[in-house]
Amino acid sequence: MGKNRDKKIGFLEAAAIGIGGMVGGGIFAVLGLAVQLSKGGAPIAFLIAGIVALVTAYSYSKLSVSLPSQGGTVSFLDKAFGSGLLTGSMNILLWISYIIMLSLYSYAFGSYGSELFFGSSHEFIKHIFISGIIVAITVLNIFSAKLIGEAEDFIVAIKLLILLFFCAVGFWGIQFDKLEITQWSPAANLVAGGFIIFLAYEGFELIANTANDVRNPEKTLPRAFYASVIFVIVLYIIVAAVTVGNLPVDQIVAAKDYALAIAAKPFLGQFGIILISVAALLSTTSAINATLYGSARLSYIIAKDGELPKFLEDNIWNKPLEGLLITSAATLIVANLFDLSSLSTMGSAGFLLIFTGVNLANAKLAVQTKSKKIISYLGAGLCLGALASLIWQTFKTDPAHILILLGMALLSLGIEGGFRLFSKREIKINK
Repeated sequence: MGKNRDKKIGFLEAAAIGIGGMVGGGIFAVLGLAVQLSKGGAPIAFLIAGIVALVTAYSYSKLSVSLPSQGGTVSFLDKAFGSGLLTGSMNILLWISYIIMLSLYSYAFGSYGSELFFGSSHEFIKHIFISGIIVAITVLNIFSAKLIGEAEDFIVAIKLLILLFFCAVGFWGIQFDKLEITQWSPAANLVAGGFIIFLAYEGFELIANTANDVRNPEKTLPRAFYASVIFVIVLYIIVAAVTVGNLPVDQIVAAKDYALAIAAKPFLGQFGIILISVAALLSTTSAINATLYGSARLSYIIAKDGELPKFLEDNIWNKPLEGLLITSAATLIVANLFDLSSLSTMGSAGFLLIFTGVNLANAKLAVQTKSKKIISYLGAGLCLGALASLIWQTFKTDPAHILILLGMALLSLGIEGGFRLFSKREIKINK
């Protein structure tokens, strides 16, 4: 009992970690894209993606209780499938996906910063903001990693209050005819739209990393996972409804990169644009900081578990500064090279594939985790179906993006397999 009392994280704190992880910069970045793809059905798109996240939360909650570890996803995959080539590649894909998330947050920071200070999204100015925030957060992590981290709770509270204020005020101005089924995109586009913005739900898995510090984990962790995902589903649905219900779709799409700020204008005027833009800048800054810190920690855990190629393990990842700089340099390239749609597609595809692995891991360890296999297999099936829908939609609208998705998978396999081969480490295929 004494040890249990010493643990600092209760239900509210654990749920807040999940909510903060999801409502990072994602909603500010992808809302306009969701409306572009789903039109008046944007709230349904967020619901569809949320259901996949909620089913996957079952596997995360069961694994977190039975296999508490700071490694979270990495540890779950290793425990279920061993340290073979595919597991190593999945872990590297997770790191690549975090780089894409960092790039998306930085892109959103640049878009809202340009809109706030210059009144429109100038491409050159936007990229100055994008690069500037990445460099600034990297420097902060080198000299004072705790500076923004200490303000994390405050920033999370502020952005949630602003979003709730946006919903409360904007709800009364909703023109519900804009949300009618006749205003929705065709079913295939609606579903695909939900999965392209799936990465807006990435973040609930951060609760798993706190499992060792949670009081009464058997009760607290499942409740925290489900409560955080359900809260965010409801929040996103209302935000999307307020946006589509107050502003014509063509205006939202025209301001796709900073849609949430423009959506506040009909009922809050210029003050609304400023308020949402400030919230977006605070939110994306804290998300970049947390994700950059987390991805550096992730790489350390992968190296510690022997999942990274030995060259990287010995020369980069066990040296925090070098790992931080390489992650930041990769983020600079990706954030400035790709547009919002590309980043969202890559990020969503990466996490759907990773979540498929986690669901299958829980199914394999069902006896140990006291789980119902059918739920985890359902989660894996939903994630794979979502990935297939995303790939099909991408193939129809922009076939070139398929090569980017394929490149992510091949890069993960290539890094892991190539360096295992050159370092003469055994290449085991997961069974």
